[in-house]
Amino acid sequence: MFLEKNVPLQPYNTFGIAAKAQALVRVRSEDDLRAVLADPQLATLPRQVLGGGSNIVLTGDVKALVLKVEVPGLRLFSETDKHWVVEAGAGVDWHDLVAWTLDHGYPGLENMALIPGTVGASPVQNIGAYGVELQDRFDSLDAMDMLTGELFSLNAAQCGFSYRDSVFKHASGGADGLGLAGRAVILRVRFALPKRWKPELGYLDLERKMQETGIHNPDAQQIFDWVVGIRRAKLPDPAVIGNAGSFFKNPSVTPEQCADIIAREPKVVHYPMPDGSIKLAAGWLIDACGWKGKTVGHAGVYEKQALVLVNRGGRENPCTGGEVMTLAKAIQTSVYERFGIRLEPEPVVI
Repeated sequence: MFLEKNVPLQPYNTFGIAAKAQALVRVRSEDDLRAVLADPQLATLPRQVLGGGSNIVLTGDVKALVLKVEVPGLRLFSETDKHWVVEAGAGVDWHDLVAWTLDHGYPGLENMALIPGTVGASPVQNIGAYGVELQDRFDSLDAMDMLTGELFSLNAAQCGFSYRDSVFKHASGGADGLGLAGRAVILRVRFALPKRWKPELGYLDLERKMQETGIHNPDAQQIFDWVVGIRRAKLPDPAVIGNAGSFFKNPSVTPEQCADIIAREPKVVHYPMPDGSIKLAAGWLIDACGWKGKTVGHAGVYEKQALVLVNRGGRENPCTGGEVMTLAKAIQTSVYERFGIRLEPEPVVI
């Protein structure tokens, strides 16, 4: 274990917000976590886990001990009659994992190509895109309990997955509490990828690609290429324009609520869900309120996709976390006043 002091975090958050970590440890194995727990000065400090920094908004310097997860590794873990089980270290770039699985003939993650962040963060957020969520491909994970130092594994049911949510986003109510926020550090994640693969093509953007190309039975690599192209056309590259991806969750409403909104706003973009609820496109709601392209200080709404908030000041004059949250709250107010819907942010505010 190597402890670093006063570490600039601007390179480690995709928004490009300038902030510092008072203390940072790079976690490349469970031994690094054990060393933190064995150090009397570090063991009692509050902790902040940091992966790819693609889902956070820093509102100031981080006083907690930052655990920068950089666990490497990609391998075929096991195989069954129905699945290939692939294991990845928590520090592996998510998109690199998706590309690696396809290169090795293991399809199933292609709809989630180009989602920013690390493998270790993927179960926390239950990431998803274009009709596929992490929980659809999840097998199990290994983590360390930072209260006891014990290693443990969880299956999908134990992770408590729901829309952009998991047990890792909720604080524990005690020693036997279910929440693992602030308590567990994910080290490795395993994915069950189907041998009897079939394409997931239920999203409008993918249907358009089929019509444009005339390819109606795409393979996994073709879907991967389509998704990468769609995302690059719609979403800014964090290396060029700082952002945290989709800033708000798509809200779910009852069919009755949706019918009421459609009566007032016939063009509202909506999707029926398997549980009978209706998911509304948060980007459409924000755009309808006139926010696309607007700015607050150095924080702005992306011109091509209203769901994305961006750093207008670049690396030299970056937006602050305060500006981002002021803009986000103004958007929430507008959407609520017009549609009666409360938008919930996706990123973690630190």
